[in-house]
Amino acid sequence: MSIYALKGRFQDLLRPGVRGLHRAGVTANTVTVAAALVSLLVAAAVWWWAPAQPLLYLALPLWMLLRMALNAVDGMLAREFGQQSRLGAYLNELCDLLADAALYLSLLSVPGVNPAALWTLTWMAAVCEYAGVLGLMVGASRRYDGPMGKSDRAFVIGVLGVLLAPGWIDGAVVGGIAWAAAALCVLTGWRRVKHGLAETG
Repeated sequence: MSIYALKGRFQDLLRPGVRGLHRAGVTANTVTVAAALVSLLVAAAVWWWAPAQPLLYLALPLWMLLRMALNAVDGMLAREFGQQSRLGAYLNELCDLLADAALYLSLLSVPGVNPAALWTLTWMAAVCEYAGVLGLMVGASRRYDGPMGKSDRAFVIGVLGVLLAPGWIDGAVVGGIAWAAAALCVLTGWRRVKHGLAETG
């Protein structure tokens, strides 16, 4: 199970706006790069200012939701309006990895958090996404299996932001959740490899 399974319904809601962006001349690659750059800015703002102004942790769930929308938008622009390209494929994967890493590591600013937990989550997230991409190299599809895919991790980080803003959790809780999410990333990577092999079997 993964939040990714809801993507089709989410895209239906976004389709009228995507058509408008296409008419305005906005390209998929522009959306991809813009989302990554804003992710870096949000992460920097949270890391720098949120410890003194905890309400800024709310920027994480707000941006995660908007970023999920933008991730859907760039894919729809590419597929539905003939904008798919080799450069776009590279940008899509690399910008997501960079943005994810920055947003997860912004929580290093939480007092008392275990840095190893967040770094491990960041590395394991990258590994499970790489496992998904490797499906294409063995003749399978790009795998998006859960239980801790990109959308699921965005949900986890968003919930942490909601709980941190009013001070309902501390660094120890953030670290514990990060360890659990990292473990689920390992399971996710294994499932993506397993299902990719089965698809080509």
